[in-house]
Amino acid sequence: MRGSDSRTSELFSYVDLEARVRRDHPLRAIREIVNEVLSALAGEFAALYSPLGRPSIPPEKLLRALLLQAFYSIRSERLLMERLEYDLLFRWFVGIGVDDPAWDHSVFSKNRDRLLAGDIATKFLAAVLAHPRVKRLLSSDHFSVDGTLIEAWASMKSVKPKDGSGEPPAEGGGRNAEVDFHGQKRTNETHASTTDPEARLYRKGRGKETKLCFIGHGLMENRHGLLVEACLTQADGYAERVAALHMIEPYADRPRPITLGADKAYDTKDFVTDLRAMNVTPHVAQNTSGRRSAIDGRTTRHAGYGVSQRLRKRIEEAFGWIKTVAGQRKTRFRGHDRVGWAFTFAVAAYNLVRLPKLLAAAPT
Repeated sequence: MRGSDSRTSELFSYVDLEARVRRDHPLRAIREIVNEVLSALAGEFAALYSPLGRPSIPPEKLLRALLLQAFYSIRSERLLMERLEYDLLFRWFVGIGVDDPAWDHSVFSKNRDRLLAGDIATKFLAAVLAHPRVKRLLSSDHFSVDGTLIEAWASMKSVKPKDGSGEPPAEGGGRNAEVDFHGQKRTNETHASTTDPEARLYRKGRGKETKLCFIGHGLMENRHGLLVEACLTQADGYAERVAALHMIEPYADRPRPITLGADKAYDTKDFVTDLRAMNVTPHVAQNTSGRRSAIDGRTTRHAGYGVSQRLRKRIEEAFGWIKTVAGQRKTRFRGHDRVGWAFTFAVAAYNLVRLPKLLAAAPT
């Protein structure tokens, strides 16, 4: 019998949101851990808000919503609130009822400075890694490090001489007038972006185009490929190695040496020497293109070197997800601090999205 095409909506619903989400949905495992992590950070949140005045949107709900934005590649807070208005799965994960209105998208802008001042992204990432069910998945002996370019929210047309000697814009060209850069030599010492002065001109290699960007760095444990450290720096030729030493240092304070895998960009004498001084075995890929590698047979003869070289490439999977799915390929923020906050939070989101499968496969 053919059913009727009835379009009459019901006035009341007696089905709980909990019942509308299937029992094996991946977000269930993620929400359970996120709720416990946010409960552990309650003291940090309380310190950011005044005890007086009108109650604000709870920061726990804001962070859950931002996680959904990363999971589902939603490109703006305005669209995120539109999705929260009608999507029952989103309402269930964030923790608002069916009849509760979605808040205005400007709430994120008003609270971003508060979350930034409290360094909540870094603390959230650390709390996720410290969760008992997550902590047992992590390796404390073998790590990999790498960096990736985060394109700044500024165009090359915004790059002007620092001394103000640039030519004024042509009349009648509008706000996006044509600019001819040919024959101009622009460097970070003489030029800066008027849109984001903290972004720097950088190119990945010879023959590549120059972009305004930052560099995001990640330290990965090799057992399951989870990122245990993240930071963002200005783009320059030394940033990756300096950040790597900074991130590995807390894990190197132990009697047994640990290993650190990295690509050819880290194959320098100073970097390898610094790692060995920290009791870290440098499993760095050899760079023999017209030069002598700082990695010799003392390291490459061991089977573990080959294992590290194979596993270190998994960090590219993390960066691929962070930049493509979580929207960090071209940041939507300006300034080192805001871009760094968004990058670190995206790293935490990547770890969380990996957890359902890892926890299901882990022995109980």
